[in-house]
Amino acid sequence: MHDKPTHPLHSTPLHSTPLLVHKSTDTVTAAAMENRPLLTTNLLLFPLLVLLLSSTTSHAHNITRILAKHPEFSTFNHYLTVTHLAAEINRRQTITVLALDNSAMSSLLSKQLSVYTLRNVLSLHVLTDYFGSKKLHQITNGTALTSSMFQATGSAPGSSGYVNVTDLKGGKVGFGAEDNDGKLDATYVKSVAEFPYNISVLQISQVLNSDEAEAPTPGPSGLNLTAIMAKQGCKAFADLLIATGAHTTFEENLDGGLTVFCPTDAVVNDFMPKYKNLTEAHKVSLLLYHGTPVYQSLQTLKSSNGVMNTLATDGASKYDFTVQNDGEIVTLKTKATTAKITGTLKDEEPLVIYKINKVLLPIELFKPEVETEAPAPAPTPHKRKTKKDKDEAEADAPVDDSEDQTADNENGVGRISGGHLIWMVLSSCMGIFFI
Repeated sequence: MHDKPTHPLHSTPLHSTPLLVHKSTDTVTAAAMENRPLLTTNLLLFPLLVLLLSSTTSHAHNITRILAKHPEFSTFNHYLTVTHLAAEINRRQTITVLALDNSAMSSLLSKQLSVYTLRNVLSLHVLTDYFGSKKLHQITNGTALTSSMFQATGSAPGSSGYVNVTDLKGGKVGFGAEDNDGKLDATYVKSVAEFPYNISVLQISQVLNSDEAEAPTPGPSGLNLTAIMAKQGCKAFADLLIATGAHTTFEENLDGGLTVFCPTDAVVNDFMPKYKNLTEAHKVSLLLYHGTPVYQSLQTLKSSNGVMNTLATDGASKYDFTVQNDGEIVTLKTKATTAKITGTLKDEEPLVIYKINKVLLPIELFKPEVETEAPAPAPTPHKRKTKKDKDEAEADAPVDDSEDQTADNENGVGRISGGHLIWMVLSSCMGIFFI
């Protein structure tokens, strides 16, 4: 007996493997016609897939990494980090950085400005709008006045934090601070990096001169925390900090970064009966529980949920709480209470002070909250139903809408999340390759 011929790549006999080429032309044509609607649908859904994927893609940027690829900006890069501007730049969605090379930075540093004044000067070089190299030559009427981070943070008096960008003759573009008598000190040199319309890094020829930006600026340690609180509805809490001496611990953490959660006056006044029952040491711990030794912007709190240590945290006691957000609402949860951030008193890195609607109660000092359930309704005495009652009950019974509910479920109305929709569209599009 002779062996049956086999395919060179498989051990299965040739005649036992059904092949598409055995089909007639009519069969192939019919199959193609049947699949044409599916192909058309896939092609129509593909742009939607691209849109969905692009909308879920993170556009985070890192100015430190961008500049690290260009050693001629190493000094500028270093001082963006020292002044905490780098973190602020990375948090913003639309930004233009006017980068200074090492030579221009050397000229600026020769003025021996304090770190806090230097922050103001460099923040004038961070525009809160996107300017790519092409846009510089497409400015309406040839000139634009745009806000800088110096203006956006509220540090600039008046309009001194605005920067004039002007398209000059000969293809040049000039830059100048608004409070510089209309002078355009610097000119555009080159584009360093562009990620439209997220971040653009452009080199300019020299520092933008501004008397307001270069004015002496007190450091955070020169700020009066309790005075800031007292002026904006948190005087009662500020008075407690002073009375216990806890304010010194807050002030000692200013330079390294500080976040304060301040209960409003009405909240503190309502809490005073409980506060007076605490020992002196526990009063201090409670007050320190309302501060964290790190700067936490509102955007950071919204995106970084989790356990947070406080100024009261030590080796023996945790004194921590959990940050959670529900959309735009940020909550601070302890096992004894839950508070919400209701406003911002001051936000200028490295200091931020928030208003909260409750006093934060550490579990180390207060008993956990006990959720009380509503009492169950008393059982009603049973009554034997008559035939008339049964007939009325059947007449009043709601129409069975299970078919409508099933239809809604099958159509997925209001039930498909963004992730499921992407996978559904992706699966449909992948069908193109199997037709």
